[in-house]
Amino acid sequence: MTTTGLATAPAPDAPLRAAVEAVVLDMDGTLLDTEGPYREAFLTSAAALGQAVDEAFYATLVGVSSRERGALVLARYGPGFPWMECLRDYRARKARLLTDGVRAKPGAAELLAECAARGLPCAVATSATRRTASAALGRAGLLDAFAALAARDDVAHGKPHPALFLRAAEAVGAAPSRCVAVEDSPPGVLAARAAGMRVVMVPDALPPTQELLRRGRVSVAADLREAGALLRRLRDGEEGSG
Repeated sequence: MTTTGLATAPAPDAPLRAAVEAVVLDMDGTLLDTEGPYREAFLTSAAALGQAVDEAFYATLVGVSSRERGALVLARYGPGFPWMECLRDYRARKARLLTDGVRAKPGAAELLAECAARGLPCAVATSATRRTASAALGRAGLLDAFAALAARDDVAHGKPHPALFLRAAEAVGAAPSRCVAVEDSPPGVLAARAAGMRVVMVPDALPPTQELLRRGRVSVAADLREAGALLRRLRDGEEGSG
C-alpha cells in the first residue's frame, strides 16, 4: 500500500468541528509499554559496535521509524557508523522482547472498550512495521479492538509526515477533522496535527514541548484514563477547536 489517493489534509490551523467519529492511536509508548525496553535495546546494540549514543540524541529518534532513523544516525555519527549492522542487532533484540511478552499501558483496554461502547471505531497509526505491530498488539491482547492498522510499510513517509494518520482515517471511513489522535511523542503529535486531527498527548519518554503546545489543538493527559475523559468531552462537544 502507498499513500497514493489519500485525501489532502486540511491546513494545520483549520477549525476543527467538535463531533468525533473515530479515534486513531499510536502504539509504542501510547498503547504499549515498549519505549523503555526499545531504548535499552537500541543503546545496547550501538554500544556493542563501539558507539555510545547520548541520551539527548536518542530523544530525537523517539517516535521515528527505523527507515528514517538511519539518516539521522549517520548525520550525527558520520558515514563510518555501521548502521545496517546496528539495525539488524536492534531488530533481533526487539524480536526477543516481543517474544517475551508486551505489556499494555494502564488504561489501554478500558479506553478501547469505552470507544467500542460509544460506537467509535479505533485505528492504529504506528511507526512499526505491520508484522511487528500485529504481533505486539496481539500479545498484549489489544489487536481485536481495532478496525484498522496503518503501519510504516503502508506509506511512503513516516512521522512527522501525516501519511500514517491519513491512512488510518481513510481505513475507518472518517474525515481526519472528525478524528482524535492519541499520541505520546512529539513526531507523532506533529503528524496527527498535520493530518488535521485533534490530538490528545499522553507523554511517555518525552514531555510535550512549549512549541507543540503553542501550536494549538493539542491536549495533554497524564495517562490513558485521563485521555479517556478528554475524549468523552470532545465526543460530547465540550472542547473547542483548541
